[in-house]
This record gives sequence, C-alpha cells and structure tokens, in this order.
Amino acid sequence: MSSDRSMRPDDHRRKWDVEEYEKAAKLREEIEKEISKDRKDNKEEKVKRELLQRRDYQVDLDSKLGKSVVITKNTPQSATGGYYCNVCDCVVKDSINFLDHINGRKHQRNLGMSMKVERSSLDQVKARFSANKRKLEEKRKEYDFDQRMQELKEEEERSKEYKKQRKQEKKRREEEEDASGADPDMMAMMGFSGFGSSKK
Repeated sequence: MSSDRSMRPDDHRRKWDVEEYEKAAKLREEIEKEISKDRKDNKEEKVKRELLQRRDYQVDLDSKLGKSVVITKNTPQSATGGYYCNVCDCVVKDSINFLDHINGRKHQRNLGMSMKVERSSLDQVKARFSANKRKLEEKRKEYDFDQRMQELKEEEERSKEYKKQRKQEKKRREEEEDASGADPDMMAMMGFSGFGSSKK
C-alpha cells in the first residue's frame, strides 16, 4: 500500500535515493582527509624565522622635528608627513606610534624575524658583565685631573672675558646716550625734540 501511495501523481513529496547520498558523503570525507593531510604537511614545511636581534642602527626621530613640508597630490608616500617605514611601506603619523610599529610583530616578520628572543647562557652574561666593567675602567683611566683643572681655568677665563665685554658695551651705550643728550632746551629751540626715544 505504501508503494502504491508513493507512485501516485498527486504525491508531491521528494523521494531520496539513500545509496547515492551515502556515496557522496563518503567521497566528501575522503576529500576532507586529503586536505587535512596537506595542511599537516604544510605545517611541517613552516618557514623558520630568525630569533629577535638587536638593532644595529640608530632610529632617526629628530631629523623632521619642527620642519614644515608641502604635500601635493604627486608627492610620494615616503615624503608625506610623518615617519615612513620602507620595510612595510607605510607612513606612521607620530614618533610614539612609529616606535611601536618598529618594535611590533608585523615589522619584525617583514624583516624575517620572529618575536622569540634567544635565551642567554651563563657564560654570555658573564662575558657581557666583564665587557661593561672594562668600559667603566677605561673611562676612569681617561679622566685626568690636571687636564680637567686646565679646562675649568679656560672656562673661567672665557666667562670673565664675556662679563668684561658686556660691561664695556654697557659703558659705551651710556656714553652715546650722554653725547646725544646735550642741553634739552637748546635741542627744543633748534627744532628736534629727540629721535623717537621715550627717555627724558
């Protein structure tokens, strides 16, 4: 009776072919397994990046400080306002964000480095301490008492000379004022009351 019912023309229900859909499901599972194997192989071939290293150049933040730049439509991106990163080809508007960008993950990845730092061994730390100690000792040796005294004397002489020049200039200005400041009654009678100075 059910078979007669399904064959009726007024029955609009969809009939599913179970065997066909089982084959399609198995085929899809096989394709997904192959894709997952490919992903695992790609993970094994992952790019090895260098460990994070110290910068060997000085970051220039002060060269554009206080300068004004005219920017037109034809101005290249590197010459527009702000700080230009030639590694990432981007412009950052202020120095703080530029430093954040330089120290950030994206910039380091473009340089070919990961954000992992090499772990220092005990010998490396000891060597670094000894190198810093040697630098301090060299600075102490370079300090010469007689030379320092000579520099202080020269500086003192320069300051004395500067004060002496200022006194002479002040004295010269006072003499000029006295010379031009002759008898005020006589100057008024001649027709000039002064040359724009407010002093009387």
